[in-house]
Amino acid sequence: MTRKPLDRRALFASGAAAALLAAAGVSAGPLPQRGGKLRLALSGASRSDDWLRGDGLFMQIARVGLVFETLTEVAADGTLRGELAVDWRSSEDARVWTFDLRPDVQFHDGAPLTADDVVFSLDALGAVEAVTANQVKITLDRPDAALPFALGKVGYVIRPRHNLQGGVGTGMYRVRHFAAGQQLLAERVEDHWKDGQAGWFDSVELVSIPSSEVRSQAVAEYLVDGADIADGRALRGFEDIALFDGHAVSRSIAMPSALGRGLFDDLRAPLRWWGA
Repeated sequence: MTRKPLDRRALFASGAAAALLAAAGVSAGPLPQRGGKLRLALSGASRSDDWLRGDGLFMQIARVGLVFETLTEVAADGTLRGELAVDWRSSEDARVWTFDLRPDVQFHDGAPLTADDVVFSLDALGAVEAVTANQVKITLDRPDAALPFALGKVGYVIRPRHNLQGGVGTGMYRVRHFAAGQQLLAERVEDHWKDGQAGWFDSVELVSIPSSEVRSQAVAEYLVDGADIADGRALRGFEDIALFDGHAVSRSIAMPSALGRGLFDDLRAPLRWWGA
């Protein structure tokens, strides 16, 4: 039996590669452990937000970092991985793409994920059709070799066709309480397909604080574990608060060291961080 060569991308998506990355210091620090609650103070929320509208940081993290999933994701090590898709391929001109869906995935209300949900969620792309119950085909107007990377962004979350406006997804956290422009409480889904890979907190709370100064104060007073901030100078004297580009995080929170360079890890911080 012949074997296909293992390319670099496939290698770095493997469990062995994760160990290599850890040995190289890319994912240094304590091993992830489950438990506790993550509290984030975020900007950009509005009383007019709902699960279809609202593009501020609050709702973006609520969508892709908690409640919903996408077909693909860029992992903490920077590689492209499947999320709700387990495989994909394109025509030679990168205009027609076929995605195989992860089997046995359920929405938070118990309904199974099907190709029809994906078609309905991605209709803005143009010609999206269900080939089978677990396979979709996307035909683009022009070639796009980077489509799998784009489909990991918040604008392409997969929603249930039967409940587009509800906060019902396939993500690791289900909504327990949502007050638009104010607060989101989410609870970890048991027996999720990502168990042991992400979603280490038992619950996550997002609170809306419009003022950057007040968000900084909330971190300084240990009312929240992290916040997006415009200016970190007021927190520089706090040895137990880490400052990154655009946000501050308590050192009681651990994260892969490859993260922290962008604003809340490509919006997936609640999935990738854990209590130190």
